[in-house]
This record gives sequence, C-alpha cells and structure tokens, in this order.
Amino acid sequence: MARSQWGSRFGFILAAAGSAVGLGAVWKFPYVTATNGGGVFLFIYLAISLTLGLVLMVTEWALGRAAQSGPVGVFKRATKNGASPAWALIGYGTILTCFLILSFYCVVGGWTVAYFLKSLGAGGPLLTPDAEVLKAQFDAFVGNPLWSSLSFVTFAALTTWIVVGGVSKGIETLSKYLMPVLFLLMLVLIVRGLTLPGATDGLLYYLRPDLSKITGKMLVDAMGLSLFSLSLGMGIMVTYGSYITSETKLVRSSLWVIFLAVTTCFLAGLMVLPPVFAFGFSPTTGPGLTMVTMPAVFAHLPAGSMFAMAFFFLLLVAALTSSVSILEVIVSFLIDEFGWSRSKSAWLTVAAFCVTGLGACLSQDGGWLGGATVFGKNLFNLYDYTTSNLLMPLGELALAIFAGWVAWPLIETQVGASDSRSVLMRAMRVFLRFVLPVLIVIVMISGL
Repeated sequence: MARSQWGSRFGFILAAAGSAVGLGAVWKFPYVTATNGGGVFLFIYLAISLTLGLVLMVTEWALGRAAQSGPVGVFKRATKNGASPAWALIGYGTILTCFLILSFYCVVGGWTVAYFLKSLGAGGPLLTPDAEVLKAQFDAFVGNPLWSSLSFVTFAALTTWIVVGGVSKGIETLSKYLMPVLFLLMLVLIVRGLTLPGATDGLLYYLRPDLSKITGKMLVDAMGLSLFSLSLGMGIMVTYGSYITSETKLVRSSLWVIFLAVTTCFLAGLMVLPPVFAFGFSPTTGPGLTMVTMPAVFAHLPAGSMFAMAFFFLLLVAALTSSVSILEVIVSFLIDEFGWSRSKSAWLTVAAFCVTGLGACLSQDGGWLGGATVFGKNLFNLYDYTTSNLLMPLGELALAIFAGWVAWPLIETQVGASDSRSVLMRAMRVFLRFVLPVLIVIVMISGL
C-alpha cells in the first residue's frame, strides 16, 4: 500500500502547526501559566520550546521520513539493523501515550462542542459579565453526566470522521483553511480584552517575570507543556514526518511550526489572562479558565453573541486539529502493523478510548465518578499528569538517546547536511547525546 503524503509544504506546516496550536495553546497554556506564576513561566516555556523543542521536532520528523513509518515502525527498523529489541518498547509507549491523551483530551473537546451549541442559543444563556454565574454554569455542565458524555462522544466521532478522510483530504484541508481565521479572531479579542478596566494587572502578571516563583514543579510543568503544545513525545511528529516528501527542508519547516505554535500560546495568554483580572476571576481556576473567561469578554462586545459563536466554533476546530493528529498516530500504527483499512482502524480505536475517556468525563465533580481518585487525582487529572509529566518526558529522553547514539546516520541524512562536521549537525548531535538527556533528568528530579 502506497504511503500517504502531504499535498503541499504549506499544507504540511499548517497541519503540523494545527496539531501544536490546538487546545494545548488555547485551552491549556493560559491556565497552566496562570497557576505557575505568570511571566517567569512564560519565559521558561519559550526557552524550552526554542531549544529542546526545535531539536526534538527535527529529530522526530527525520526518523519518520527515514523509516516511512510511525514510531513503532521506526524502532522496529532499528532492531532489524542490529539495535536492541528493547527499543521497540519506546514505540509502543508512544501508542499508549496517545491513547491516554485522547482519553482526557476528547473530554475537553466535548466542552468546545457544548459551548459552541450554547453560543447558538442551546442550553440557556451563555453571555454574562458575572464571574460567579459563569463559573457555576461551567461546573454544572461538567458535572452533568448526560450532557458531558454526549459532548465527549460527539467530539470523538467528529475526530474519527476527519481521520477516516485521510492525510491530505482530511487533516490538511481542515488546517489549511480554518487555522488562519482563528489567529485573526484571537487578535480581535486581545484588543478588546486589553481595553477593559483592570486588564493592566493581568498584563503585568503575564509579562513581568518574578524569579522567586521558580520551583522544580514549574520546570516540570513548563517542559511538559512545551512537549504537549508542540505535539512532541507522543509519536505525532514521527508519524507526520513519514508523510513528508524528500524535498521538504526539516529545520526550516520546524522553525515555522514552532513559531506558529509559541505565537499562538503567547496570544492565548494575552487573550485570557488580562480579562481574568479585569473581571475578578481567580487565575488559578484551572482547566475551565478559558471557558469561564471568554463569555465575559463577549458580553462586553457589540454583537457579542456573534463573536461567541465564531470563537467557540474555531476553538472546536483547534481542538480537532490536535485530536485528529493524536488519533492518526494510532491509526497509522494499525494500518502499518496489521494491514487494516483506515476506516476500520479509526472506528475501532475510538470505540476503545471512549471507554477510558468516559471514565475521565464522569470523574469531574458532580459526575457519576465524582470524588473517586487514584493517587489523589480524579481520572481526568491522572491521565493529564501521567502523559504530560511522566510518559512524554520519558519518551523524549529515550528518543534523544536513540537518535544521538543509535540512529544518528539517519538523522544526518534526513536533515540534509552533507558535511557531518557542519555547525548544525555537530550541535544537534551533542544536544541529543548529552544536553537533552541531562536536562530532562534534572528537570524531572527537580519536580519530584
């Protein structure tokens, strides 16, 4: 079976950026930044993304293009060439990571479905400047077992439908036409948010670094968020790399993707955090911060209901660009390993993660499993913590060692540097062999 390819370099960059931009930027970045002290977290996140993130993205793409396979195929190919069979476990680990991420990510995707429907007038009024009403409204929704479950299943089905459409017609088309609109709408909302009385306090909290707030937990959260928001450590970029044509310049393309991703994260913080202070919300509200804050902004805009409808539709699109990329890793694995059709692979996968995902959905306060915890966390938070702070960093630690010591000739060939003594290749090799592993281990130990 001929392997799918991206229709164009532009479409590939937007698809990869769409995977990164998604809810990692618009939903997760503002509340994680807010709960980690604001400005200093922002600068640590940017530093990690532009160093660790750049090297790992180029590496993942190079491995995927060289093997013409997803993460499991990459490591299996290495074992055939004499590497230890133990490396194959890393590939299977990425499949598990993607499965667990989908289990909680589609819960948040369901929130975007529900809030888009609310913006259309379904389920009661959405726009109000009253912080307590908005918070109570969100809590009531996530605690409603029926509506939260239906929203979750709807989002999971949409994700699967797009992935069944394929790489070029499904994923690339979705990203190419709708992601630019999200950027424009965010800029409009930023301007309005910054003009609200009291927004300056939020702006200063977001941009002014306070070095005294640096902790081991903050470093782990920054690394985890960087990996999550750039779609690294879960096999996505390896899989996407397997669809890249040989003419595509990996370093240049990765710089574009990281630029778009970190810019979106930065804009999302500007969009959410100043209004948080303007309306008197708590910056430590948690995962529902964006859902609680933005309706208050819309309530202060002319034609606010139209802005709300456009925003939550585009937020739904952003969520889908990420979820389809995560599901694509598992689907590609099933196609490559078992020869299943794309449709069969996608629908069987969604049926499986709906079981674990509904558990995460119902574990919210008020849900049927509300109050039940594992290691002190409900299922939603447990999936999030396990993937972002443990599985993804460990996966990238193993990938860096593998790329630097076992598969370096492949990396060198795919990056396109004919001279192994070039500054770029020497720097990448040192970074993969020594700097990245040490950095990841130090950050994880600091967090513990």
